[in-house]
Amino acid sequence: MTALPVAGAAVLLAHASGTHPRLALQVHSVGQVGSVTQAASVTRTAAGTQAVSARQAVSARQAVSARQAVSARQAVSARQAALAVAGGPSGIQVTGAALANAATGNVLWSIGLNTERPIGSIVKVMTALVVIQAGDLNRAITVPESVIAYLNSQDGPSTAGLIVGDRLTALELLEALLLPSGCDAAYTLAQAYGPGTGAFIAKMNTEAQKLGLTGTYFSNFDGMPWPGEYSTWSTPANLIALGRYAMSYPVFAAIVGQVSYSLPAGDGHHGYFWQNTNPLIGVYPGAIGIKTGDTLAAGNCLLFEAARNGLILIGVTLGTPGDDITVTGPVATRVLNWGFSHF
Repeated sequence: MTALPVAGAAVLLAHASGTHPRLALQVHSVGQVGSVTQAASVTRTAAGTQAVSARQAVSARQAVSARQAVSARQAVSARQAALAVAGGPSGIQVTGAALANAATGNVLWSIGLNTERPIGSIVKVMTALVVIQAGDLNRAITVPESVIAYLNSQDGPSTAGLIVGDRLTALELLEALLLPSGCDAAYTLAQAYGPGTGAFIAKMNTEAQKLGLTGTYFSNFDGMPWPGEYSTWSTPANLIALGRYAMSYPVFAAIVGQVSYSLPAGDGHHGYFWQNTNPLIGVYPGAIGIKTGDTLAAGNCLLFEAARNGLILIGVTLGTPGDDITVTGPVATRVLNWGFSHF
């Protein structure tokens, strides 16, 4: 790349000094030099000047090469420094993870970025999106009796404690869905907005396709391991994209950023109090979302977002070992601390 500018400079120099071979011939012709001796003298002078120009060109090329070598060494050093930063947070144990700039989507660090894995109740982020996009969040929905049979068919589902026959708005059911990770709320919303669970799941997968989440598939509306432990999956890259999209909806962001939500008893429903299962909310400075998840196959999972000094980071950790979702808190804290200290 640099040889062409150097050669071009040498040609321009030769043109400017009148020592280019073609220019030398033109000078000889126009001057009507009548003596062979004079012609030879002019030729020798031109040749000498050309030799000087050639040496100058060589020196120029050597200088450029030296500068290029220095620049190359500096570039290598810069790349090495960048790689050191890209090494990521230390002391964490996960099967998949990613951290990105929430504003741009640029991935800053990852483990198994495009590897498909079960994700537990992070599924409920898409459940909420389908409902929010359908609209009419003031719609009153009755908790169906069939929810009891559904919950009994699952192995230890998390619930919001909904009481059959209570009438809640879709917005209130979203609180029950996202804060305590209520599978009863997920079932109730799916039945209403499908209508029916099968139609609702189809809408979830259609939305995933629209968002370009090619590494994601939903077999259910709540993240429970049915029909199997590995029948629903996503990737860290897809979950970052899903999380960024969900957080762009103010109603979604407002819900998942709360420590808790209290619904006093009212006309047609009992009173409820729901706490956020996200171990970062109210604990990690700047934490603003978004959703937990865990099953036997998925392990403990957390999709999270935090803001500090104008920078918003979104991350996900999958497969954190432990007996309780709270183990994801220290892991996410390490990831966020690393991100805020390096970017």
